[in-house]
Amino acid sequence: MTDTSTTTALPDRPSVVDRAAWQAARDDLLVREKAHTRAGDALAAARRRLPMTEVDAGALVVGADGPVPFVDLFAGRDELVVYQHMWHDGQPVENQCPGCTTNAWHVQRSAPYLAARGVSFAMLTEGPWDEVAPFLEFMGYTEPWYSVRGLGGAVAEEMGHLACYLRDGDRVYLTYRTTGRGNEPAAGIFGLLDMTPYGRGEAWEDVPDGWPEGRDSCWYWSIDAEGAPTWGPTGRPTPQWTRPGATLVVPRESHGHHH
Repeated sequence: MTDTSTTTALPDRPSVVDRAAWQAARDDLLVREKAHTRAGDALAAARRRLPMTEVDAGALVVGADGPVPFVDLFAGRDELVVYQHMWHDGQPVENQCPGCTTNAWHVQRSAPYLAARGVSFAMLTEGPWDEVAPFLEFMGYTEPWYSVRGLGGAVAEEMGHLACYLRDGDRVYLTYRTTGRGNEPAAGIFGLLDMTPYGRGEAWEDVPDGWPEGRDSCWYWSIDAEGAPTWGPTGRPTPQWTRPGATLVVPRESHGHHH
């Protein structure tokens, strides 16, 4: 049996100890993790007490069945969660936002659990419906999507956000909105990567000396046909390569990335 302890390329890695010592260290960290959880619970309690602001319940959004008033997205429930997906007009599917894809890909399976809890879910985008519809077919998305093209106010604010609404009869209120790293609860990949030895592999992270050097933020959100991370002209949002018909990407002008 090979003694890997003498062949490591990471001489400054965390110490190797027996299981009892590891468990003691793990128990110490658990105290901090529980404090972090309780702090998150306290933040959630404060979030539930934020003041609300009314939005136009009758604002018309465009879905698969044509225009519908925003209040219909509640499907008779009291609560609604939406993700606001960016859109690049006239661009092919591979040139749509990898950051929004990260969130949309993860939350697509959340709707049944939210509905069981009495919360409706929908995706909003500024894209025109005739462009959005073929994108949804390619991605295999089955959740309700709506175009908010041309709308203003709190229904169609800047994209790339998660937002929560409360319905009271025929009136609707915006209760919470977040973006950036506030969107991370929508994508389980972040929490999982944070548990791994190397973390997200991003340069801003605090890692042990000798650990692999981190790269630019979000570097793994877009890859090429060979699976190599790239934001270059041959890449597409990472999960798109799992879709039928995901062919090689013809080099195109780069539009940068959002996160």
